[in-house]
Amino acid sequence: MGTPESALPSLQAILAAGHDVPLVCTQPDRPIGRRKAPQPSPVKVLALARGLHVIQPEKVRTPQFLDAIVEAAPDTVAVVAYGRILPRQVLDAARHGGINVHFSLLPAFRGAAPVQWALARGESSTGVTTFRIDEGLDTGDLLGQESVAIVPGEHAPALLARLAKDGARLLVATLEGLAAGSITPRPQDHARATFAPLLTREHGRWDPAWTAGELEGRVRGFDPWPGVWVSRAGRRLRIAGAVSLQDVIAGVDPGTVLPTDSRGLRVACAGGTVALVDSVQPEGGRAMLVREAVNGRLLSPGDRFERPEPAA
Repeated sequence: MGTPESALPSLQAILAAGHDVPLVCTQPDRPIGRRKAPQPSPVKVLALARGLHVIQPEKVRTPQFLDAIVEAAPDTVAVVAYGRILPRQVLDAARHGGINVHFSLLPAFRGAAPVQWALARGESSTGVTTFRIDEGLDTGDLLGQESVAIVPGEHAPALLARLAKDGARLLVATLEGLAAGSITPRPQDHARATFAPLLTREHGRWDPAWTAGELEGRVRGFDPWPGVWVSRAGRRLRIAGAVSLQDVIAGVDPGTVLPTDSRGLRVACAGGTVALVDSVQPEGGRAMLVREAVNGRLLSPGDRFERPEPAA
């Protein structure tokens, strides 16, 4: 069970390891792009290309969906970014229950956006986890884990792509361990849990209370969506690239654009911290280097970033 591109390595790895996949479940085709034409999920495209049976239920709490799982008679239900919370009856239809690949070291960053929030909160490492699905939110017993270092300056798409490959390898190892009886599930330490809630547009609205480090983390973590947006002279502008500097400045309001240097524009942030902004994107336009924005009079030293109004 999976839907987006990040689920592809797991399906590919399962097939390459010689496992039988009698059924693939993915989200229904969704409208994408300006034409709003329904498009299949990446998992559906791959599954059909491999000749696999695919279903796309709108709801997972129906007798028809449960019947499809029972008919497939799975040893396990492997779940990678499927996008639905599975009912107990579906999990119980498999001998080994449901196994989820989660892109964090649980119990850290439980929830829908673990990669994005790990970056937004300034973590230097994260990882992948396989765990047995229960009825809680990423609370099931741990089956396997692997730590992964975050590359300095790495944005969410690149980190997610790496974790998807690592998670695929861990999933195959977990399946082999379960088949051999060599894995002992271990409970999570719920007292150490942190959370990674579903992202909203609100998370991407620049806040003058952010330090330079917090700004950098959100720019990296919220790429490509929701992005980090500021308002400059009433116009929305996305900060596409930012780095926290060692500079310290006093007596300057957060959001003040400082003189440029060869790398880009420096921006005053909370607590006297300073961030270097090297690329921006005007609303409805393309991303560009800061020097292009300055030449085009989109930005200049002395400007003031404001918290933008909520997007319509």
